[in-house]
Amino acid sequence: KTQIKMSFALRSATSSSVACQAKKSSRAGAISTSQWYGPDRAKWLGPFSGNTPSYLTGEFAGDYGWDTAGLSADPETFAKYREIEVIHARWAMLGALGCVTPEILAKYNGVSFGESVWFKAGAQIFSEGGLDYLGSPALIHAQSIIAILACQVILMGQAEAFRSAGYVVPGGFGEDLDNLYPGDAFDPLGLADDPDTFAELKVKEIKNGRLAMFSMFGFYVQAIVTGKGPIDNWATHVADPNTANAFAFATKFTPSA
Repeated sequence: KTQIKMSFALRSATSSSVACQAKKSSRAGAISTSQWYGPDRAKWLGPFSGNTPSYLTGEFAGDYGWDTAGLSADPETFAKYREIEVIHARWAMLGALGCVTPEILAKYNGVSFGESVWFKAGAQIFSEGGLDYLGSPALIHAQSIIAILACQVILMGQAEAFRSAGYVVPGGFGEDLDNLYPGDAFDPLGLADDPDTFAELKVKEIKNGRLAMFSMFGFYVQAIVTGKGPIDNWATHVADPNTANAFAFATKFTPSA
């Protein structure tokens, strides 16, 4: 009897501990998501943000209550702009990574890409030997810009049409999937299985995506002004920050007599 009572007491204590931990985890998740969603979320100017527009309710990830131009006043327009922003953010993150990785490997690891600077790399296809992806002819040896353009238009066009149509194809695959966050087969690691984790990941994605879009814009401006890649510009600035900076190039675009 004593053993039975002790076993029962141990089970009760274990159940209570698990329930307590679950409550704490649920409370922590609610606190973490409330920082980014709903009326008590973080605002664009912190405590000095004032009254935010009524249509910015904190439903979407990355909504900091700032829309001085009223671009998102219409709900349908708001949803459309959000879709465009997320898609551009994802492309910008991939683009920024693709711009800096070859230059880093070539500059600091001695990897040969033929041309590692992002805005010069594509011109290699017009050379006599064509363009070797990752510097290796064993991967993709591209020699025709027409063939590449056709493949990209067809493949990317079909992929985007598939996404915008809701991932639905004949046979029923993709029904009831979200256009931006489809999950299921598109989330093999199960990163979005937990709702709180999913909500936090959406915030991280849009924040990093916005930063990547600004980064890509900076890469464009650097390429026009300096004629160098982002890593080379960064290394030059770090070596002599007082001379190699934006102000040093500002006079290049001033009218001259």
